[in-house]
Amino acid sequence: MKGMSLNKAGKEPDLFKGEKGAFKKGVKGHSTAMERGKSKGVLELALCLALLGLGAGEITRDLDLEMCGTWIHGKSRNLWFDVRRGCENVTIAANETTLSVQGKITADCENSSTIPLPGTLRDGESPFCVFWDPLLDRLQVDIDGGIHTLCRTSALQESCCASLSLGVNINPSGRYGIKDGTQKGDVITKNLQEYYAFFGEKKNCKKDFCTDLPSADLVEQAALRSGVLGQVDLPCAQISTHKLEKGFQGLNVTMQAPQTTPLENRLSVLVCLPPSLVSSEGSEATAVLTYYTKITLFQGWVLADGRGPADGRGGARLLNGVLGISVENRVVSNLADPVKFVFRHEPVAKNESTRCVFWDTGKDPGKVTWRSEGCDTHRREEKETECHCDHLTYFAVLVELNPGTTVDHLEALTFITCAGCAVSLCSCVALIILLTRALRRLRVNDKSSIPIHRSLAAALVLLYTLFVLTGVLANVASEPLCRVVGAALHYALLSSFSWMAIEVFSAFWLVHLLFEVPPSLLRLNLVGFGLPAVLVIVLVCINDVYGTQRIVPSDDITNPYKMCWIKDSSWGRPIHFITNVSFLVFVVFSGLIMLVLVLRKVQTLEEWRQNRISFLSIWGLSLLFGCTWGLGLLNFGPLSSVALFFFCIINSLQGFFLMVRFILLDWMNKRGSVMDSSSSGSTQHHKLQEQEKI
Repeated sequence: MKGMSLNKAGKEPDLFKGEKGAFKKGVKGHSTAMERGKSKGVLELALCLALLGLGAGEITRDLDLEMCGTWIHGKSRNLWFDVRRGCENVTIAANETTLSVQGKITADCENSSTIPLPGTLRDGESPFCVFWDPLLDRLQVDIDGGIHTLCRTSALQESCCASLSLGVNINPSGRYGIKDGTQKGDVITKNLQEYYAFFGEKKNCKKDFCTDLPSADLVEQAALRSGVLGQVDLPCAQISTHKLEKGFQGLNVTMQAPQTTPLENRLSVLVCLPPSLVSSEGSEATAVLTYYTKITLFQGWVLADGRGPADGRGGARLLNGVLGISVENRVVSNLADPVKFVFRHEPVAKNESTRCVFWDTGKDPGKVTWRSEGCDTHRREEKETECHCDHLTYFAVLVELNPGTTVDHLEALTFITCAGCAVSLCSCVALIILLTRALRRLRVNDKSSIPIHRSLAAALVLLYTLFVLTGVLANVASEPLCRVVGAALHYALLSSFSWMAIEVFSAFWLVHLLFEVPPSLLRLNLVGFGLPAVLVIVLVCINDVYGTQRIVPSDDITNPYKMCWIKDSSWGRPIHFITNVSFLVFVVFSGLIMLVLVLRKVQTLEEWRQNRISFLSIWGLSLLFGCTWGLGLLNFGPLSSVALFFFCIINSLQGFFLMVRFILLDWMNKRGSVMDSSSSGSTQHHKLQEQEKI
């Protein structure tokens, strides 16, 4: 071995001349044993697609062939290679001056050359690795951290030489060669060897790649490493690679299922990349879009709430087709302009709900968690679903077989509520004017309840106005504006409840004389308008509380009603029950208790026995005390639909009823029906009558 010289580039070094016959004989003798020794658990092509790292002195790859060792050499060093088309063998050998790679292994590449390497002052050791990527037809050698590419790819290969197995390794005749040889991290031998031989098999790379693919992201990594722009079809996915340069103005790309699918049944997705993907200061990058039709790559998935496809709790399913979007070496989130894509999918029944979801890759990589935060479903049709998302990852359309709570007769209820709110809005404005006039003509001591009534009317004006507008704004406004409107609507509701509670305690004060002096108007305003404002401001600071809320009709769950309100999220649900439902329960039950106490106090009076006075008192106080909102708590069982209709009718017309109450009491007052009896009643009765009169 010592003293061998290197011939001209492309010729065999002396290393292979003297041993060529023995090598071929040894190969033949070992062929049977080699076949028996092949590893059956090695993934044929999937391992060749781990991301290629070209950091300084560091390379992290898991390729189909990864043979490493330490080259024991003399003072001068050279890398010699001669690779040809075919699928026979590749040999890796070393002597005093030359590390050699030779064989028939490539699909398209043919290359033969000599690369001089920096020499040493004395004999030394050089760590090296030889990497072979059959899908990319790429052969590389890493010596001392310097990477030399012997063959480059121009496309993903249809036919390649893969599943390389170790053949023979020959002991050296001198003190130079390769020691500590490993294959994919497994030790071959620590002894010094002259050369190693590996034998491959002819494969359909693309087909086998999809068959044995362990994870979806390896497809994108293969596309990035190939450097090929445009579209590439695989049996399991279609890849579209694009260069994003400075001044990027956006891009529309149509992805389709494999060509083997009939055209009329072919799934597809239209992707619209926004200009905000490339900032004005950002450098150019490569974007990879992958449309996966093999959703088994995403097996074992769960939803963010823990539900899976077969967990017995209603379940859900992914429609065929998952879209992956990534930009090389970038994590893209919180885009100013969302990425838009339209899935064309199999027909979805009307009793099934679709929504856009994304794979939360920050979770356990062994479990695919689908979430919907940051993704909005803008359009649902039988065969199409449009999604807008503010980040990049994997996206899909989720079909929920049991979409959860639905509302019967939603269209009719919405129309009734909006019409009633419009009537009440006008009525409350008129009521505020009438109360202001009444306030001017009454004695100073009799004015305590009028400001409370007027404040309740003002809170209802805000509530009805925002409720009428919220459905329109949810469909045309941006999500930030919808969050503002949702917070304002929540404030108006809490303020209305607060003033109803103040009405309760005001009546309690009038009847039982617990306080000689009524609370000041400033304090009442701080409670009625101030406390709800503080609470809503705190909730605004919590992310994911307000935004677009979707109410699903039972007759067509693919077309939900949108409104700006508290979101159905991990934060929104408990906040809704704590601030709305619990407060409503408190107001309703305290109002009922107060109503009973008031009735017990005055039911012995002669005037109370008049039917119209009895009815008007009960009806008017129940409106003021918010008792009618208790119908919302009866939304269960067989009478739920009836209760819901009564709830929408009565509470949407509450402002109108309050105005009617005021007009009737004022008319009765002028007729003397109430004022005549006030002179003979007690002080408590007199104050109650003043409360009712106003």
